[in-house]
Amino acid sequence: MVTVTILADNTVATGIPKGLRGEWGFAAAVGDVLLDTGQSSSALDNARRLGVTTDFDDIVLSHAHYDHTMGLDAFLDPSDKPTVYCHPDIWSERFIREPADGRTLEDPIHIGIPYTRAEVDTGADVVEHRDPVEVRDGVFALGEIPRDHADNPVHLRRQDGELVDDPVTDDQAVAVRTTDGTALVLGCCHAGLRNTVEYAETVTGTAVRYVIGGTHLVAKEEPEIHDIADWLDGKLELFAGTHCTGFEAEKILSDRLPDAFRSVGVGSAIDLPATA
Repeated sequence: MVTVTILADNTVATGIPKGLRGEWGFAAAVGDVLLDTGQSSSALDNARRLGVTTDFDDIVLSHAHYDHTMGLDAFLDPSDKPTVYCHPDIWSERFIREPADGRTLEDPIHIGIPYTRAEVDTGADVVEHRDPVEVRDGVFALGEIPRDHADNPVHLRRQDGELVDDPVTDDQAVAVRTTDGTALVLGCCHAGLRNTVEYAETVTGTAVRYVIGGTHLVAKEEPEIHDIADWLDGKLELFAGTHCTGFEAEKILSDRLPDAFRSVGVGSAIDLPATA
């Protein structure tokens, strides 16, 4: 059995143990693999309160944004380096000019990973990859995801000295091949939910039955969410959206996928079948 435990999310799912903290961001323990680190030490603190290991040998970063990478330093150890898996584009500088509250900022704010490759190298062995990597038996960091369907590009990156639209090509996810199909654990799903599901199925060779994490459906209009619900209907054993899924999408999907939908947050533990 593999247990996925939510360590950082916008919401807290349980009042016990006391002191769990939510924040805008995401991190999850996928068995012995850490996916993302939130934007502070909350993921580490929550793991300790939940009795989850904080000594991860393998850390997968889904993409560069600070709310998934800023807590990384809490999990690095120069004397016993974990392996950090990431896309080579993760080090590109990222910025936001138009926050979700409708403002337009005169001076864009940096929202990328707050560490350089050299800084991370001091506390981890970094593996940059575009292709899928089997991090543990049956557990895959997907690498760069092909985009045949709608995706979720967002904000800006610096390229050749200019700020340009950011396709977030470094977006990846973790896929767990289980005895009951594939479990897909998402950081933010900028590559698009359908693209990521289909690529995970190609990599693992089994159908996706479980979707957990940030789906970025918050960026979709209601008809698009219904289209996704149509596509997912009958496909999933579990849909547990977090972080950037959004309240409207969660409401629609809880109505449309009542047998699969589960509301989760910090402290939620989801037991999956054994890896295959």
